[in-house]
Amino acid sequence: MTEVTDRTPDYAETLRELPTEEGVLRYHEVGDGPPLLLLHGSGPGVTGWRNYRGNLAAFAEHFRCLVLEFPGFGVSDPTDEHPMAAAPKAVSRFLGGLGLDRVDVVGNSMGGIVAVNLAIARPGLFRRIVTVGGIGRNLFGPAPGEGINLLVDFTENPTREALVRWMHSMVYDPAVVTDQMVEERWTQATDPDTLAAARRMYGRKAIAAGFAASEASDRPPYWAMLHKVTAPTLITWGRDDRVSPLDMALLPMRTMPSAELHVLPRCGHWVMIEQQAAWESAVLAFLTRPGDEA
Repeated sequence: MTEVTDRTPDYAETLRELPTEEGVLRYHEVGDGPPLLLLHGSGPGVTGWRNYRGNLAAFAEHFRCLVLEFPGFGVSDPTDEHPMAAAPKAVSRFLGGLGLDRVDVVGNSMGGIVAVNLAIARPGLFRRIVTVGGIGRNLFGPAPGEGINLLVDFTENPTREALVRWMHSMVYDPAVVTDQMVEERWTQATDPDTLAAARRMYGRKAIAAGFAASEASDRPPYWAMLHKVTAPTLITWGRDDRVSPLDMALLPMRTMPSAELHVLPRCGHWVMIEQQAAWESAVLAFLTRPGDEA
């Protein structure tokens, strides 16, 4: 099993730039039809292209696929903000710049959190939502989970060995992690600006500060407001996810009024890569289902 298929669109031919008042946003555009926004996750060397390049051929048969690169990850112009704080603003600038006021969205991990936060703040922005792991909160296991702890280890001491350990925690089958994937991730993850942004998210001090701020805040966390996400939502999850364990899915599955949960076996956090065909089938069936609008 590999991350890239023979049908993968060309990187350079699909790359686009959108100048905004906060810097250039870069993205990939493939296909025609209703707009489908794809939001990537976090982690060393991540990009939207690496998250979704294997899925674009299937989705582009039905949708105008727009793969946004969040600021702070080495592709779009950098940001001095915490990347998670900058991401929803980037989505709003991006959709505004393209003249889009209603889209379908697929969000992987961090991208899913960004999507549901926007759905809470801006009802009607998304016609339908697909998430891949990540949303909700740990109910039965400790937080942060194994994969997050390995991510912190790499961020604090970025060695190739630490990167491979983290990448193996993202999958059920270690063979999915190829030498090509490791090299791609290593090159970008160790870029000084990208590494600095990662430390604002996943350095030990940043993690500790985030937990402390959450405990001290009177503002409800996003997972306590998921009942406000009214758009039909497909929650997809790997049964063997070691980054965001499956028990996290119980809260959004129960509290989001129009949510359904699809769990894929023999699959870790990278659902769209490790169970590509099965995931694409479930997502396309959901996105193209007649009716069922919010």
